[in-house]
Amino acid sequence: MASYKLSAVVALLWFVPVYSVAQAEEPFLPHSDPVKIAEVMVRMSDHGPVLLLQAEGRAISIFVDLTVALSIQSALNGEKLPRPMTHDLMHTILDAYGGKVTQTVITLKSGTYYGALTVVFKDQVKVFDSRSSDSIALAVHFKAPILVGRDLLESAGKIPEKEKGAEL
Repeated sequence: MASYKLSAVVALLWFVPVYSVAQAEEPFLPHSDPVKIAEVMVRMSDHGPVLLLQAEGRAISIFVDLTVALSIQSALNGEKLPRPMTHDLMHTILDAYGGKVTQTVITLKSGTYYGALTVVFKDQVKVFDSRSSDSIALAVHFKAPILVGRDLLESAGKIPEKEKGAEL
């Protein structure tokens, strides 16, 4: 039994490099007023899968790989895939040990989106640096809020055109 627990913890830590873990007393918040994303959609574009984070009449587009897109879309639809994907596995491991994703904050630095994933375990709050797509996927799996700064929404958020991309 002890080796099972150790294997599960090692598997969880394998996905998060040690250098990216930062302790925080309170969940990470964006530099400007936080805006809660109202809707997450996955679409196919000419350039591949894209996540649309929508709030206040604007959409932020984040291109992702197909595996992440499928994981997010299945979680949004409440579907169980025949075999667990990486985000399903992380959800299961965190859940089994009493951990919970409470929010993610998406930021943009030098043209790259970042995720700050807040996880609560017992009385500890930890914020993990992650790819924005992984952070969003886990937030969707846990039904946790996805936050962006108002400045990001205003600078990167576009007013959506009529349905341009097909659903995944």
